[in-house]
Amino acid sequence: MRHNIRQAKARSAAKDQKKRSRPWFRMAAAFLFLALVGGGGFQLLTHPQTPLPSAWNPTIPLRIADPVTPLTGWKLSRAAQDPVACLVALDGFADVTPQQNREVSENCHIRNRVELSGVGQARLRAIETRCPIALRLAMWEQHSLQPAAQDLLGTSVAEILHIGSYNCRAMRTGSADDPPRMSTHATADAIDISGFTFADGRRVSLLNHWDDNMPEAAFLRQARDGACRFFKLTLSPDYNTLHADHFHLQSVGWGLCR
Repeated sequence: MRHNIRQAKARSAAKDQKKRSRPWFRMAAAFLFLALVGGGGFQLLTHPQTPLPSAWNPTIPLRIADPVTPLTGWKLSRAAQDPVACLVALDGFADVTPQQNREVSENCHIRNRVELSGVGQARLRAIETRCPIALRLAMWEQHSLQPAAQDLLGTSVAEILHIGSYNCRAMRTGSADDPPRMSTHATADAIDISGFTFADGRRVSLLNHWDDNMPEAAFLRQARDGACRFFKLTLSPDYNTLHADHFHLQSVGWGLCR
């Protein structure tokens, strides 16, 4: 009996030693397993009949009409960084015309320049800006402005009122920077929104309605919060007096929302 036990222990030890002597085999087997799983997953994502909705599929580029998911921000950033993908995403969702780049100086220019006169159901006074601004405006209109207008005001946004996008100037901070820090408007990476008109004839401005207790003020705050989902930086009258009459919306920045 003891002899059998010793033999069993010896066989087990030999197996353990064999396993320890071939770690590469286990690593190769694990790599092969992951490759097979990953390959199958990729095929599932890219198959024409994939059951995964496009909004959740990382291999499908941004579609403005898709519902917002945890992947939307990533898809939006990728589309905004690619001039061709940006225009493709806007097709059917914006009145936009590509333009030649404007190069004024090293600090002042509009690259990936477009003329924009509408997003979704809302028109804009024709404006020169960058495609990423147009794309983020289209997402904001589709997923924030129109739903908020219907929920809070029972109507739809007819026009987005703006002060401008491109402006070759320094920041209006009040500080004595030397040399002065250039505004993001100097590269059309921002747009200033002053208010909205609606299908029922109402006109709402930040200057006149931000601080009242009417549904229009609630709409403006929801519009601000919605902009924070699609722009890299959003400043409102809550930020400082320089923004008392407009939203400052940027396609670059570090996520400030105020």
